[in-house]
Amino acid sequence: MDSICPLDIQHSDKISALLKPPSSLQVQASFEYFDQLVKTKQCHGLKVKQDGVHGKGVYAETDFNEGELVLKDEMLVGAQHSSNKVDCLVCSYCFCFIGSIELQIGRKLYLHDLGLSGRMDCAAESSDEEDDLFNEDLGQCSSSGAKKKIPLPKEAVESLMNGHIELPYSNKFSLSSAVPCPGKCGETYYCSELCADADWESFHSLLCVGENTGTPTKEALLKFVQHADGTNDIFYLAAKAISFTVLRYRKLKAAQFQEQKEHDAQDGNDNSDFSLLLQAWRPVSMGYKRSSKARTALKFHCVSVRHGLDMSDAARYARVAALVFASASTSVSVLVWWECVALPDDVDCCDEESFRGQIRELAFEFNFCYLLNFEILFKCVVFSLEIYGHIIGMFELNNLDLVVASPVEDYFLYIDDLQQVDKEQAERTTRPVLDALGDEYSMCCQGSAFFPLQSCMNHSCRPNAKAFKREEDRDGQATIIAVRRISEEEVTISYIDEDLPFKERQALLADYGFKCMCSKCVEEEL
Repeated sequence: MDSICPLDIQHSDKISALLKPPSSLQVQASFEYFDQLVKTKQCHGLKVKQDGVHGKGVYAETDFNEGELVLKDEMLVGAQHSSNKVDCLVCSYCFCFIGSIELQIGRKLYLHDLGLSGRMDCAAESSDEEDDLFNEDLGQCSSSGAKKKIPLPKEAVESLMNGHIELPYSNKFSLSSAVPCPGKCGETYYCSELCADADWESFHSLLCVGENTGTPTKEALLKFVQHADGTNDIFYLAAKAISFTVLRYRKLKAAQFQEQKEHDAQDGNDNSDFSLLLQAWRPVSMGYKRSSKARTALKFHCVSVRHGLDMSDAARYARVAALVFASASTSVSVLVWWECVALPDDVDCCDEESFRGQIRELAFEFNFCYLLNFEILFKCVVFSLEIYGHIIGMFELNNLDLVVASPVEDYFLYIDDLQQVDKEQAERTTRPVLDALGDEYSMCCQGSAFFPLQSCMNHSCRPNAKAFKREEDRDGQATIIAVRRISEEEVTISYIDEDLPFKERQALLADYGFKCMCSKCVEEEL
């Protein structure tokens, strides 16, 4: 029997209002929102438009040459993978590396000595095929070959971590000092007070379990964080999106109250409060992008069977088609998480309904106590399971890997490029450290993030752009580079490996709910 979230029943009308497809006026307002984003990010020559087939898309209004930067997009919300926190100490807001080269190395060796392993292969499969391509393009996250580690003495590790040992030439790779969380949770650190304050005001003040928070929901929040760390980082991303909405609503409410006070007006009613909530919700709702038209998906179901694709892929595509039909006939504009998550390879298509029911129960069991406690505390409809499930569904379809290259790798490469005499002298100190790190010396910061402009980019198996980190890109922003000349046309990226055969590409794109009709697919289908 399905678990029922009482908030979904109590606030059904408001949930429908938050999730319903935008009106024509709201669509126009959304493009004004994206125009403002483009302007503030100084992404000259780009515009988000509606094309009537794929929904939103990003279009070039000027020319971009091959290799030229098309877009640097700041994330709306992002999170470092919990396992990656063992390997990399980064700012929890901008995700740049912090501390010092010695601290990065010493801390990592110390945590590994405690039995904590954070290694994640940068080419590992993620929830979004775009992520894999992003990692391949970076090409810096892990070294090849297996190298046996030679441990450092415990005293040397602690001296590195505590700053009692200074490695040669490390001053050429200075990092910002680590600033602790204002709530004293001991889990988050920042590169500056500015980032600490920004994260606190935007997200962390509702998620912090530190002694300075005083939140009565600390126990439930701790359980939620532990569950998210052990299962799926997207749970935490969705929680950050909810926190962002609530904190933004508070600011809007405070501004309204101040304005009413200055004009000696009465306090707003429930309708005006909900109007403020809709306004606070707007940046998150802009990320909703329906997969495609269901009739196209149904057509592909027939094509899949005719061309001999695995029946589980065809059945999965038909399911997505049915769900898109269902969402088109209701107020829902994006699939909930337990409906859009890809079916694992070890689950038979006949057991799919049971599998998705179990996933929903998982979300209810582990996240509902957290959501309910916060709803009681803050009286906000966005803590309902329905809203939460839709946010996770949006991130499942639209998230991109958060990747920041490691300065530790840069440091050892610098040592390797020194003149022979200087290199030999430096390696008397650095070689034992490198031997202790082994192949993991170059681990980059990894996580998942939602980027508002990049998420509007449509797929093509013959893309004209790609996510690619250049040498100078040392932050958590998404970087989109032209792979050929772009001349006043739509900017497209590939969600999958576009070099795969036609049938395999279409099967992978089934999880996104559309049949690709790009020029490459049309040519290969004939």
